Amino acid sequence: MPAQNFTVNGQPVSVDAPDDMATLWVLRDKLGITGPKYGCGINVCKACTCHINGKAATVCSIPVASVRGQSITTIEGLADTAVAAGRAVDGLHIVQKVWLDMDVAQCGFCQPGQIMAAVDLLRRTRTPTDADIDAIENVCRCGTYGRVRAAIKAAAALMP
Repeated sequence: MPAQNFTVNGQPVSVDAPDDMATLWVLRDKLGITGPKYGCGINVCKACTCHINGKAATVCSIPVASVRGQSITTIEGLADTAVAAGRAVDGLHIVQKVWLDMDVAQCGFCQPGQIMAAVDLLRRTRTPTDADIDAIENVCRCGTYGRVRAAIKAAAALMP
């Protein structure tokens, strides 16, 4: 098996995995990073959303060979990147802190992907509209979309 070399949450990694193995499975099964969730495997539900080079990506549908030399941030590393960028409150990314303060999660399964997508959205726009928020299209099985929308807008108001 070929060695796949990339960075995860600021740490270089080398993993023996087939080129066509989904990055999600490399993260979860080979590296033990369980924040990104498996929901569909076909880039629909977005429960696996991580950042690749700072941009939201659904890693269930990205072969690991495509991330060679790239930098991946999962929910586990989000706070560290926020601290470095001056976007942290109480050691968490502003979006994570607002999520907790506003009690957004119900079951919590989709929340890592929701948060990662929200951070990416706020990277692109500081004043997201309802349409902008709806366009991230992360599926929430519990239907907390109203709380997600409120949290993203509250986080936007706090972003430096």
